[in-house]
Amino acid sequence: MRCLALCGSLRRASYNAALLRAVRTLAPPHVEIDLFGGMGDLPLFNPDLDPFISPTVRDLFECVDRSSALIIASPEYAHGISGAMKNALDWLVGFEPFAGKAVAVLNASPRATHADAALKETLRTMASRVIESASITLPLLGSGLDDAGIVQSAELSQQIRGAIDALMREADE
Repeated sequence: MRCLALCGSLRRASYNAALLRAVRTLAPPHVEIDLFGGMGDLPLFNPDLDPFISPTVRDLFECVDRSSALIIASPEYAHGISGAMKNALDWLVGFEPFAGKAVAVLNASPRATHADAALKETLRTMASRVIESASITLPLLGSGLDDAGIVQSAELSQQIRGAIDALMREADE
């Protein structure tokens, strides 16, 4: 099974990116996690560009199309979804293969409740299936953990494996 991971942070030392790398490491062998690397290269959404879609947007579309499910980790900025994540979602609004996809929303900060709720609402509006049992909040902000540290934490890795299992069950339906 193939799963696409989208990170809403462009920071090199992002907890969200570390979380998604840990997810890739902790996934069972039959689950392939693809980390989309083009978030920062997506042009600002503009419907007038649609007939001239950039290679990065085309790559995003292809990655979404060949995935059974998505995993999204995104920070909260000023009580909202990050600009990078919102831009990617704007490109996916009219992309039919996105509708109906199972999506897990991972939150790296228990304080980031506004963006978490807004992201889930946006995803539901876009007709994806937000899987609540696979959507978890982990206390990573300020922890100093990188992806290896997250994987080594028995408590965090157990929660991540549970989220992956829940997402895969729902993606199969």
